[in-house]
Amino acid sequence: MAMIRIESLVILSLALGLLEMTVSGASVSYDHRALVIDGKRRVLISGSIHYPRSTPEMWPDLIQKSKDGGLDVIETYVFWNLHEPTRNQYDFEGRKDLVRFVKTVAEAGLLVHLRIGPYVCAEWNYGGFPLWLHFIPGIKFRTDNEPFKAEMKRFTAKVVDMMKQEKLYASQGGPIILSQVENEYGNIDSAYGSAAKSYINWAATMAISLDTGVPWVMCQQSDAPDPISFGGAVPYRPVEDLAFAVARFFQLGGTFQNYYMYHGGTNFGRTTGGPFITTSYDYDAPIDEYGLPRQPKWGHLKDVHKAIKLCEAALVATDPAVTSLGPNLEATVYKTGSGLCAAFLANFGAQSEATVNFNGNSYILPAWSVSILPDCKNVALNTAKINAAVVSPTFRRQYLKGNIVSPEAIQSDWSWVNEPVGISKNNAFTKVGLLEQINTTADVSDYLWYSLSIGIQEDESQTVLHVESLGHALHAFINGKLAGSGRGNSGNAKVALDIPITLTSGKSTIDLLSLTVGLQNYGAFFDTWGAGITGPVKLKGLKNGTTIDLSSQQWTYQIGLKGEELRLSSGSSSRWVSQSPLPTKQTLIWYKTNFNAPAGNNPVALDLTGMGKGEAWVNGQSIGRYWPTYISSNSGCTDSCDYRGSFSANKCLKNCGKPSQQLYHVPRSWLKSTMNTLVLFEEIGGDPTQITIVTRQVGNLCSWVSESHPLPVDMWSSDQYRGNKPGPVLSMKCPSPNQVITYIKFASFGTPRGTCGSYSHGKCSSTKALSIVRKACIGLKSCNIGVSVDTFGDPCSGVTKSLVVEASCT
Repeated sequence: MAMIRIESLVILSLALGLLEMTVSGASVSYDHRALVIDGKRRVLISGSIHYPRSTPEMWPDLIQKSKDGGLDVIETYVFWNLHEPTRNQYDFEGRKDLVRFVKTVAEAGLLVHLRIGPYVCAEWNYGGFPLWLHFIPGIKFRTDNEPFKAEMKRFTAKVVDMMKQEKLYASQGGPIILSQVENEYGNIDSAYGSAAKSYINWAATMAISLDTGVPWVMCQQSDAPDPISFGGAVPYRPVEDLAFAVARFFQLGGTFQNYYMYHGGTNFGRTTGGPFITTSYDYDAPIDEYGLPRQPKWGHLKDVHKAIKLCEAALVATDPAVTSLGPNLEATVYKTGSGLCAAFLANFGAQSEATVNFNGNSYILPAWSVSILPDCKNVALNTAKINAAVVSPTFRRQYLKGNIVSPEAIQSDWSWVNEPVGISKNNAFTKVGLLEQINTTADVSDYLWYSLSIGIQEDESQTVLHVESLGHALHAFINGKLAGSGRGNSGNAKVALDIPITLTSGKSTIDLLSLTVGLQNYGAFFDTWGAGITGPVKLKGLKNGTTIDLSSQQWTYQIGLKGEELRLSSGSSSRWVSQSPLPTKQTLIWYKTNFNAPAGNNPVALDLTGMGKGEAWVNGQSIGRYWPTYISSNSGCTDSCDYRGSFSANKCLKNCGKPSQQLYHVPRSWLKSTMNTLVLFEEIGGDPTQITIVTRQVGNLCSWVSESHPLPVDMWSSDQYRGNKPGPVLSMKCPSPNQVITYIKFASFGTPRGTCGSYSHGKCSSTKALSIVRKACIGLKSCNIGVSVDTFGDPCSGVTKSLVVEASCT
């Protein structure tokens, strides 16, 4: 049995090694065709939702939207470092409440795939491993190493025991039908030599010994996804291509498919890996970061799922028979002796549509598309023909202080604390030489100060400071003033700087602030890659062209910031200064203000345009790292992306020449109606008065359906085709149940042009379209309009016509 994942907008094929079958309770087993639940083969559609990337208050709605979208299974990793930040001290509260999440899935009537790992990758800090693991004597990760295996077994058993105690495995009547041990090991096993095989055999045996009563799986991934990172453009994947990949998977024999991600969510706090992974983990998923369906992706995939489920009885009853219909054309038929029959017709050519003959009938297949025929005769769906409406999101902005627009008034509501340059904490220490950062800080902070005092003769004050770092970024201060900065990127975290500086005659102080932006989460031996200033650090171009290597001097170190020690992120310290003018564009400064939550229930975000780089907290909760000044390249983006042809992470890009992330999600459950406290640590200089609060709102509905579209899959029935064959239908439905359609902005039947928000009439257009659509839709929560000349008349015979509508709901 195979399984696909949609990771970083790339389809990845995975082999599942199923390790165990249950024999008691609600049975879950498998054969060569499918998972078998209570003796019945199942076609299962799964989607990833990672519980800590949203909030418990969001979970029920996310899961219900997943169910409404046609999912059967919710998949999640289990994040070891989240639950055991200190050895033998566990945390399963709030966003970490794994049991509550699994029970919420069960309450919605869905199943669970629990991927314990405990290595998860997931663009998560350190791949999910806790940092204390690194310091166990003699340990080597993910290989045949006794200290590692002992800790891995202990945590895996802890999670399994928790699930058993709550009776959450299917064998106990619960929703968990699969568990996973390890993750994506096939990509890197060769680096571990013969120990890899013995380790994986041990992991399988260990997992089976925990007696969950459901199958265990292992996941092998042929390629790793390209995540969205600070400094990178934002990849997206057209739904036509995604639907094509899903339909092809089932066409070619698949029966269990997972979307990674179905809802990506947010990397709150310092949970991002990478390094350089953005705080947003939106992933262009069917449900967006804020918990709203991304249309038409969510709706079209819902239709794909329905069409596939119409074929389920045939899919699980037999093996596929594949027939070539011509170059890049293929028919796959599932047919049984009892009369069940389902077929998939595919055009996997990327250039042009084709007309094929199948079972005595003619079918038009657009390029890079699959038509699904649940009765081997009538098309329920073509992956390139979208019936779902587009719902354009809008963002309403306001100042943090509502209608206050005076710069003086805005500044007066902010207070600040300067973060000292260099050594300011009592627990600073000295060491000879340069220390690697992760081994020094154990990742309790992004920041590590390296400080050195040196004596310089008067005629040697002009020089160049050379610094080399493993990453991820650094700032160099000379006698308390910023001299220069450098940063790596997602492809190369290392930093090398040559900064012309002027040293003071006599004693001068060099303070280097090294920082991480999420720890490495992927690759063989990733835990050994390191970060920080490991040198050399040199003064070059001194008198007579000499160079002084400072790497072996006695350096003073400080882990973290003074403001972290004072817990300034809580906003409650007595050290805040509220004097005018407010310092802006200043390095190393903490800011604080209060704000009221926007009215209503729409999702909330902060637009941190104007800030430089740092971290933000709302009511003491970290909403993540921000870095709006890290601008993506101007190249690589296009106005539109042709979905046809093989997909890659760089094929469809947006946001070129802009910040990789501008909006930072603030969950509604973290907000009070008034007096919310916002704290920011600004690292490189910004202006907090430019920050705005944003509500994510639903904009207009747009739909485009042509005469060549199949009937909406909701209306499909084999019986309907025994009389007159029904034509395509344009369906529109307001996003919220308390809304009705109040305005038709545009309607055209003929050859319209443009995209949602900018439609225009083509050379051929029915004069009756707008009035007909208004009469059919205004005042209703939803409406259906037949797309045919019977409805609108024929403005241009011999031409395939389309109906396009843009509407508003209130």
